[in-house]
Amino acid sequence: MRGEEPVERVFRAEHGRAVAVLARVFGDLDIAEEAVQDAFVEAVRRWPADGVPPSPAGWIITTARNRAVDRLRRESSRGSRHEQAARLTGRGEPAEEGPVEEDVVVDERLRLIFTCCHPALNPAARVALTLRLLGGLSTAEIARAFLVPEATMAQRLVRAKAKIRDARIPYRVPGGAELPDRVGAVLAVVYLVFGEGYSAASGDVLVRDGLCVEAVRLGRLLAELMPDEPEVIGLLALMLLLHARRAARTGPDGGLVRLAEQDRSRWDRDLLVEGRELVRRCLRRGRPGPYQVQAAINAVHSDPPPTDWSQVVALYDHLLVLSPSPVVALNRAVAVAELDGPGVALALVEDLPLTGYHLFHAVRGDLLRRLGRAGEAAGAFGRALALAGNDVERDLLRRNLDALRAGGSGGG
Repeated sequence: MRGEEPVERVFRAEHGRAVAVLARVFGDLDIAEEAVQDAFVEAVRRWPADGVPPSPAGWIITTARNRAVDRLRRESSRGSRHEQAARLTGRGEPAEEGPVEEDVVVDERLRLIFTCCHPALNPAARVALTLRLLGGLSTAEIARAFLVPEATMAQRLVRAKAKIRDARIPYRVPGGAELPDRVGAVLAVVYLVFGEGYSAASGDVLVRDGLCVEAVRLGRLLAELMPDEPEVIGLLALMLLLHARRAARTGPDGGLVRLAEQDRSRWDRDLLVEGRELVRRCLRRGRPGPYQVQAAINAVHSDPPPTDWSQVVALYDHLLVLSPSPVVALNRAVAVAELDGPGVALALVEDLPLTGYHLFHAVRGDLLRRLGRAGEAAGAFGRALALAGNDVERDLLRRNLDALRAGGSGGG
């Protein structure tokens, strides 16, 4: 079904909206998801002969609603479900199928996003549900993306839906003082999806482009639904600026290419222009947050060389105030090394509590290499290699080690 045209285009654009509407109507994610799947199967059967209806989303939602009502009636031995079916159809009859206009407000999807990202669910379940229900990815696709068995991902989804049902997690957008924290949880899920696609934690490829594309799509949806939330705009800008560099991040042999060595002609100019404009929008709002500052840092990196490292360090100083963490401090030290030299940066790095993080050792190894301390640098790269899970990153670390052992400078 997913490979059919034009059904596939409608599926990608409208699956999340249809599930969101049906979830609110029926109060049950399983009923909503199964009904929407049935509607798309029917679309595959009918649209090639009948043509695409004027309102594809409305047709899918109406057809899915009718299929759900029919299913509830077939299960009428459960009296409450028969009553629910009759109540939903007004006169007790299914609504007429057809290309009706869909008149549901856009925040149906927003309700579903906040449900999928509810703090009562663990982070892995939030990611899986968001990709399944909003993105329309199959269980197999999500499992492959995160390198877990399909059965494991299926159980994760089942448990998450059961938690929503049993805990009676509401389908609503939180309000008041609750909203900022909940928006942060939603953005964290989307960025986690992007991060796993941009720099895969394990496997034999550095970039899983499908996950990056899906995260950007979800980011655009959030920006459409929450245009007045600057951190939403900031996250979208950040992802666009990073995603713009995807083609240049690996060489012809699949090896990792560092930012300073990338062929900028391979960067996606349209994404860069869009991302930089979003950063300017954020600056005009004057309500900076961590995603906005990270986007601003990457906007500086997208400027023609030479990089303004003083501006990058200043932005990291601001980011450390907004979001203090050892990883931010490590990234700041990388910028300090370009501004004030590797010795100053090494002093900033040495005491960071990141001994289990492979990039900590990789950065430390590069700084030691630049200071001419080859033996210590080799030890640091060796520890990074032992901790790294991605084969592409491991290859770069091996090349650094080989260069040090051969008396060269390595590549950091």
